[in-house]
Amino acid sequence: SDGSIRLHQMTSEHPLMQWNGSTKGQPITALQWALTRPAVFFALDASSNIYVWDLLENDLLPVAKQTIPSEKVVTMTLLGEPEKANGLLGIVLAKESGEIDIQYVKKKWALP
Repeated sequence: SDGSIRLHQMTSEHPLMQWNGSTKGQPITALQWALTRPAVFFALDASSNIYVWDLLENDLLPVAKQTIPSEKVVTMTLLGEPEKANGLLGIVLAKESGEIDIQYVKKKWALP
């Protein structure tokens, strides 16, 4: 609820990494690992900002931020085929009006 993200290992109650204030205090409404690249995850905050984290490139801050200005995004999920090496990865955004929007991710965050 405060924008903090914690990375846990299943065998420990203590996080391996913790990022406080990564969304400047905005609650995170969705978070998902990339299906095609294990070190990348995406977070959506309550202000319709999507943050891209690539832990191999930078493990302190998101590597990119994209604001969806047109309408509030209520949730997101990722689509892709992890068994294929084509690097196609999409973000499905569900907007408050019920509209669904699909955007494709840059290859550098999608390729295995």
